[in-house]
Amino acid sequence: MRVYTTLLDYFGAQGWWPGESREEIIIGAVLTQNTNWANVEKAIDNLRAHRLLSLKKIATIDEPTLARLIRPAGYFNIKARRLKATAEFFVRNKNLKNPPRNHRFMLNLRDELLQVYGIGKETADSILLYALMYPVFVVDAYTRRFCFRHRLIESTRVDYEDIRLLFEDNLPRDVELFNEFHALLVRLGKTFCRPKALCEECPLNRRVFFLSKPIA
Repeated sequence: MRVYTTLLDYFGAQGWWPGESREEIIIGAVLTQNTNWANVEKAIDNLRAHRLLSLKKIATIDEPTLARLIRPAGYFNIKARRLKATAEFFVRNKNLKNPPRNHRFMLNLRDELLQVYGIGKETADSILLYALMYPVFVVDAYTRRFCFRHRLIESTRVDYEDIRLLFEDNLPRDVELFNEFHALLVRLGKTFCRPKALCEECPLNRRVFFLSKPIA
């Protein structure tokens, strides 16, 4: 929590996830795989311009047309298939419009999402946290790099689930906290905790959080 409050004080609230609706957030979570958000916005704008920013419509559109519209997001043929599979999953599961708010249902839903073509753990958890408002911590490359450099994990190859539970077991299980913390770690990774670290300038370097210096 000291890390969280320090980053929040320094960067301010990040206002994640960008999207005007739950469906737009789900679509964005699939499109953002292996690309930057600026490219995703272009693809979403294309879908919006053609009145296709809807899971129900995406589930019925043909893949070549969908691929053409989402081309700016990269890997457009693969992502068209993934996006259709995701859309079909949510269209079939009508109860997800107002999902039950309990942990067991969330875990079952997570398992089901991971069976959808092209949905890995990071994408599934992004959908659960940002679109469906379940308290699950999203782990990405920025989170992994932060944890390794500050010796919270012994290797960048530590299993995704171990890192996720590291946060979930040591923080209050709160959607807004998990949302903001993940966004702040992304901002940290883009600003200071880069592949070539800028440790001397990092706000975390101004206070003693860990027993040893971070691994640059």
